Amino acid sequence: MAGHSKWKQIKRKKAVTDQKRGAVFTRLIREITIAARQGGGDPDGNARLRTAIEAAKAENMPLDNIERAIKKGTGELEGIQYEEVTYEAYGPGGAAIFIEATTDNANRTVAEIRHVFTRFGGNLGAANSVAWMFDRKAQITVDATKADEDATLEAALDAGAEDVIRDGDTFLITAPPAQLHAVQDRLKAKKIPVQGAEIAMLPKSHVKIEGKDAQHLLRLIEALEEMDDVAKVHSNFDIDAEAMAAVTG
Repeated sequence: MAGHSKWKQIKRKKAVTDQKRGAVFTRLIREITIAARQGGGDPDGNARLRTAIEAAKAENMPLDNIERAIKKGTGELEGIQYEEVTYEAYGPGGAAIFIEATTDNANRTVAEIRHVFTRFGGNLGAANSVAWMFDRKAQITVDATKADEDATLEAALDAGAEDVIRDGDTFLITAPPAQLHAVQDRLKAKKIPVQGAEIAMLPKSHVKIEGKDAQHLLRLIEALEEMDDVAKVHSNFDIDAEAMAAVTG
């Protein structure tokens, strides 16, 4: 598994404090609100909203919170108006970084992101300076300790997946964005345990990052991910397990 995917798996397994869970809820509520505003409040007819609701339920978000976020998106309740923005950058060692954010104040958000890069190294770039290095794909993760590899592969490919890779105790499934729910539904129908599902920016190639650059890059990524306005951070770094363990503890 390439570096950033491994990083995401490690982050997912780390204990979640109340403060961090609150930040996760904030991001999920914003995503639900935006999805409902753009595509309506019915998850059956709004694939993005369905994905956001499923992600919120996976984090044990109370149903009342989900329903309020939907109503704010559809205009049934008053709420802050968020816009989606993306930022492209290079981090320590030349790693490409693609940031997705939701904000009610883009000037504040870009200033805060620029401050993080100043602190940990790297710099923001112009539009499409790194976006071309990534492909937008559906990505589904499955617990490999509880699923048969052949059954997972067959179900995923039959539903339109492009690739299934095993890394340790995880199957990583990639598919065209439009096939996210088809693959997810097929896996669930076969009683294959889905850990997560999202639309992600996957790198076309990877950059090996080592030494101090690796440490600074991982701290940069972590600082970005802890920002309330930042929804997702994607990168093309490849860092060996030893360097990653040194940062993650």
